[in-house]
Amino acid sequence: MSTTVETQGVRGLSGTYTLDASHSRVGFVARHAMIAKVRGSFDEVTGSATIDGANPSASSLEVTIQTASIDTRDANRDAHLRSADFFDADNNPTITFVGKGFQITDDATVEVTGDLTIRGVTNSVTVPFEFGGVAVDPFGNERVGFEGSVVVNRKDWGLTWNAALEAGGVLVSDKVTLELEVSAIKSA
Repeated sequence: MSTTVETQGVRGLSGTYTLDASHSRVGFVARHAMIAKVRGSFDEVTGSATIDGANPSASSLEVTIQTASIDTRDANRDAHLRSADFFDADNNPTITFVGKGFQITDDATVEVTGDLTIRGVTNSVTVPFEFGGVAVDPFGNERVGFEGSVVVNRKDWGLTWNAALEAGGVLVSDKVTLELEVSAIKSA
């Protein structure tokens, strides 16, 4: 059973936190054939954040995703996504996000603006994160939780492969929703 740690929402946080990959998910949702959604995630993710709720401009965040760890529950699709048609994992082994701007909008929400780099292309993205709270786990670790999502256009990162459908439309949507569910352990 966990013990809750009292905070004043996001503004009450301070310290350095390490992403707990086994309790976190970095995923995405895209339309397939214009009629259905395909969900996927990356299984190998590392990251850390320094959070200063009293002075958000002093906060920082770095996340590294191993591109080849993509998993959509279909081996053929995963191989295609790793290929040069999409992520080109052999030449671009990582996807990175470096948070540069932090704005606390209320006690439960922080917007993180940063550089998302995919296939060597970097674009600024702002992700609103909902603060899930702080707890001490049974092993004495202080944990924080956040969830966020943002819609991006994959073509902004050079992910342009597609196939026209006989009835009109395309196989893969340009818009992709990035989904982030984060559990991080305080390390300092």
